Amino acid sequence: MIPGEENLAAYAVRSAQSQGRQYAEPEATTRTRFQRDRDRIVHCAAFRRLEYKTQVFVNHEGDLFRTRLTHSLEVAQIARAVARNLKVNEDLVEAIALAHDLGHTPFGHAGQDALNECMRSFGGFEHNLQSLRVVDQLEERYGAFDGLNLCFETREGILKHCAPDKARRLGPLGERFLLRRQASLEAQITNLADEIAYNNHDVDDGLRSGLITSAQLKEIPIVAFHMDQARKEFPSISERRAVHETVRRMINTLVVDLVAESRRRIAEAAPGSVDDVRLAAPLVAFSQVIVEQADALKRFLRDHLYRHPEVMRMTAKSRRIVRELFEAFHEEPRLLPTDYQARATEDGPRAIADYIAGMTDRFAIKEHRRLFAIDERA
Repeated sequence: MIPGEENLAAYAVRSAQSQGRQYAEPEATTRTRFQRDRDRIVHCAAFRRLEYKTQVFVNHEGDLFRTRLTHSLEVAQIARAVARNLKVNEDLVEAIALAHDLGHTPFGHAGQDALNECMRSFGGFEHNLQSLRVVDQLEERYGAFDGLNLCFETREGILKHCAPDKARRLGPLGERFLLRRQASLEAQITNLADEIAYNNHDVDDGLRSGLITSAQLKEIPIVAFHMDQARKEFPSISERRAVHETVRRMINTLVVDLVAESRRRIAEAAPGSVDDVRLAAPLVAFSQVIVEQADALKRFLRDHLYRHPEVMRMTAKSRRIVRELFEAFHEEPRLLPTDYQARATEDGPRAIADYIAGMTDRFAIKEHRRLFAIDERA
């Protein structure tokens, strides 16, 4: 046995028991299957592009704001910490975390919403399904197959949610949505690690941008408590350090609560296998107190950061860029790069969506300028 999975709980996913890959391959001699998945994700082109894709702020607005890449790394770190405490597979949660945003459009949710509108008559667009499409089809790294040929369990974790009509087309991967069963604990952990990361780091980036203030955040119980604790322990520190102290304490509180509540649920359900996990109610969760506090923070961020006039202005510009790119390529596919022209002949608008979704923020801006600015060289 390759070292790394000897101390896992009975309900953890073991790579040797994986449901396998879509295409058979010889096993690696120095890595487990999920370690291999993680490495394939890190080395793929879509992962590198995350460096220049938005979280909340468009990439060119500042070098210190988080991108999809730094967000994915933060999710992986949080997920691994939780997985270790629950004695489940850290390599699998890391692979899922690093891949979960591979299908995201430029300009974050604004880009996704605009592309979904453009694709409404052609099956729609959803970044979660697009991430799966990236690892299953769009990456071109291997001679024997398209995509990365990841294990079933990694692909399952990437697909956090799925409408029934789309689930039916996915075969075994979509069955759990039709049967109302759960994903593995590793997938459940990564989903909530994602929530911990983006809520807390949007607080940090929002404060850094000046769009929200510490005074406003003091109205939110979970923030106010940790801000007061930080100031009591370090009364003379700067505002910047106080923010970092507050955010890291909030993350710690959420992780500790997630581990404690999940342990309680696991002990109560007593799953003896991965199959038992799938048949149970969700076993990875926050306590009700923390759920209420986290919801209050989400509402605050929605109302004061995501809907801030400055963010809304950039959102409107971003949606326009995506919409106009799609319309231009749809009207005249010869504007696409040569390889996408060929694909558009076969896949139609889906190939255009693939091209736009793969763009970074800055490339989308450049491509829009190239197509629409009269003084820009083609």
